[in-house]
Amino acid sequence: MTKEEASMIGFEIVAYSGDARSKLLLAIEKAKQKNFNECQKLIDEANECLNDAHRAQTELLQMEARGENIEISFITVHAQDHLMTSILLKDIVNNIMDIYR
Repeated sequence: MTKEEASMIGFEIVAYSGDARSKLLLAIEKAKQKNFNECQKLIDEANECLNDAHRAQTELLQMEARGENIEISFITVHAQDHLMTSILLKDIVNNIMDIYR
């Protein structure tokens, strides 16, 4: 896999993780307004985005496990950072939602 191909997967992870992050932050606003149905809907949508990001990440992991040479770029590292922080935010949002209830 070329560096450019790995970077494109990195951009995909960043995009999905960013969408999840936006939905999760909006979910907090909905929880503040006691709109828990909309809050849960946004959390569910964020989970779908995170699943898509995780699938892209798994693609890279599987390639490396097969012995393929993957040139890791800063974009790929940045993508991993985005994914990890969005997953952490999801856990925090679930706790915040419980507090607002």
